[in-house]
Parts: sequence; structure tokens; C-alpha cells
Amino acid sequence: MTASAPDSAPVYPQAPTGLRRPALIAGGFVVVVAGVSLAVGHPLFAVFFLLGVAGIFVNAILVRRAVDVVVADDNPRKTALALNSAMRLGAITALALLAAFLVQPDGLGAMFGLAIGQVVLVLNTVIPVMKGLRSQP
Repeated sequence: MTASAPDSAPVYPQAPTGLRRPALIAGGFVVVVAGVSLAVGHPLFAVFFLLGVAGIFVNAILVRRAVDVVVADDNPRKTALALNSAMRLGAITALALLAAFLVQPDGLGAMFGLAIGQVVLVLNTVIPVMKGLRSQP
């Protein structure tokens, strides 16, 4: 095993970008939430939860497309990507808040769906990277 030179830049492991595994994990959460919400008599909560989780995955697909467009440019600019992301996240959050206020208490499922979906996506990326960093000398 060789160690990198002290003055060389660190090498980071490749982060997984596939959505199949996080979609299966999030689907498991949706099934559990649907079962619990049906048991307590709030089936609309499960519907809004599903919409929130779906919103996060649609956002992830749109982020991937936006990054591909920015990277393909001859002179890539971060501001275009930042503005695109801010507008998209603002719209998703506004829709979830609107659902939460208009359909109380079941509309809160959208906010919970957004949160759980985001946690699943972030952990799907962070855990393999952290394992890769830990295994480096």
C-alpha cells in the first residue's frame, strides 16, 4: 500500500449517484408511514408523505440535469447552478408549506416526506464516502 505525498491533494472516494437504492429505502418508509397513517385514520397524510418523497427524487433528477448542463458549458458558472437550485427548492418548499397549511393536519405529511427523502438521499451519498475515507491510509 502506498501513501500519498504529504503535499499532494487528498483523493476522495467516488460518491454514489444512483437513485435505485435510495428509492427502495424511501419506498419502505412510505409503506410504513402509510400503514401507520391508515391505522390512526389519516390516509391523506400518507398521500402527502408520498408526494413529499417524490418531490425530493424529482429534485435530485433535476439537479443531475442542471449539473450536466453547467458542466457541458465551455465556461461553467456556479451562479447559474445556484440560482437554479434555489428557485427549485423554493418552489418545492412553498408547495409543501401550502399543503401543510391548507390540509391540516394531513398536509404536514408533505413536509415529513421532504425531510425523510432528503435524509435518505444524503445518507446514501455520505455513508459510502465516509467508509472510503476511513479505509484510506
